[in-house]
Amino acid sequence: MLVCNNCKQLNRKINTFLHILRRLNATFVLSIKQMKYIQAVFECDPNTEVVRDILADALAKNGFESFLSSDNGLDAFAPFPSYSKESVDRIINDFIIPANIQYTVRELEDRNWNEEWEKNYFEPIVIGNSCIIYSSFHHPQGEYLYRILIDPKMAFGTGHHQTTSLVLEQLLTMELLDKSVLDMGCGTGVLAILASMRGARRVTAIDIDDWAYENALENIRLNGIHSITVYQGGAELLGDETYEVILANINKNILLQDIPVYSSVLNKDGLLITSGFYEEDIPEILKICETNNLTFIGFSEKDHWVCMCCRKI
Repeated sequence: MLVCNNCKQLNRKINTFLHILRRLNATFVLSIKQMKYIQAVFECDPNTEVVRDILADALAKNGFESFLSSDNGLDAFAPFPSYSKESVDRIINDFIIPANIQYTVRELEDRNWNEEWEKNYFEPIVIGNSCIIYSSFHHPQGEYLYRILIDPKMAFGTGHHQTTSLVLEQLLTMELLDKSVLDMGCGTGVLAILASMRGARRVTAIDIDDWAYENALENIRLNGIHSITVYQGGAELLGDETYEVILANINKNILLQDIPVYSSVLNKDGLLITSGFYEEDIPEILKICETNNLTFIGFSEKDHWVCMCCRKI
């Protein structure tokens, strides 16, 4: 999936924004006041996940605040004072993998961008008829066993993306009462929150990104959860505790790199739930699982994305 598999620094750089911009179908709700914004429309050739992720990473470090995927590439939005044509041109000229990227810029009319994002890009989502995920600007009706309040800011994980919803659906079928759970790449913390609501006695949530770390803490507080501990970092934090269930909704390259570590802290007969990759990636993921004492149980699929379950033997 990622060119230059040996470049750990590049992998971690991409991983940081994969948590936020996973597959670039993620939904973003930003704290944006009424101000003038610009929209930069990027046409990417090839229009691949890696190209878009690297581009979004670089743009976010140069004043851009939100991103939407498109049929041709990526749309990026920045406050007018933060936009620099020189910076964007430099990003394209110095792009770290081969790609042809063209872009146009237009100035957007003043409006209340909080309202725009809330109205257009984040609607409540129901998982399995028993769980609803909504934000503070929603007032969802209906009876649901699990009501999860998520203010996503810039962290991935509202349940709208196929990988998140697949893992949420898996959690709704699992016996989690009194189990210890690890959520790697926790994003908004939505998976950890549902695990806790379903009776997990101890949940550890870890994300490498500082935005995700802070957002997960906020969402856990909003939901009145006290059994989740959040850490900022990656697999290097693991080793002192073991778990009965591990959730890893990240991306293929990080999974291939870190599954041996996950297995080392997974109890015998414990379950590893992975997602963030395509159905055609299963053989490669499964190979590294089998070499680390993890046996295949099954997988679920949605729009070619999969959630795979393995058991520690």
